Amino acid sequence: MIRVAGLEDVDHIGRLLHAFNTEYDDPTPSPAQLAERFRTLLDLDTSVLLGGGGPDAIAVLRFRPSIWSEALECYLAELYVVPPLRGRGIGRALLEAAIEHARERGADHMDLGTSEDDVAARALYESLGFINRERAGGPITYFYEREL
Repeated sequence: MIRVAGLEDVDHIGRLLHAFNTEYDDPTPSPAQLAERFRTLLDLDTSVLLGGGGPDAIAVLRFRPSIWSEALECYLAELYVVPPLRGRGIGRALLEAAIEHARERGADHMDLGTSEDDVAARALYESLGFINRERAGGPITYFYEREL
C-alpha cells in the first residue's frame, strides 16, 4: 500500500527520516523538528510517498522547474524502508509509485544520488532504468555540497 502523504502524516515523515539518518550515522534534526519542517515543504515543492502499514517506508520528492524543457524536474531526495521489511519489494513498489507520481505532477526527469557502497539501492535504481553515467561510459561526475 503506497500513498501520498498529507499534513496529517508529518509525524510519520519525521519518524522515518530520523530513523534513516540515525541508521547511517548522519546528523539529523529530531523527529518533531523534521515533522515541523514538512508542514511547510508539503505546501511548496515537495511530495512524500509512504508505504506499508506503519507506515514503514518513505520516498521524498523535490520538484523544480527545468532549464531544458517546460516540464518539471524531480529529485528523489530520500528513499527508505525500515530494516526488518527490506527485501520484500516495498522499496521497488515505492520507487515505481514515486516515478508515476512525478509524471503526474508534470516532471519529465528524475535524478537521485546514492553512495557507492549501497549496492542494493544501486541495483534497484538501475533495474528501474536509472543510468549511472560513469558505468555507461560517461565521465566521472562528482557531487559537492557546502554549508552556507
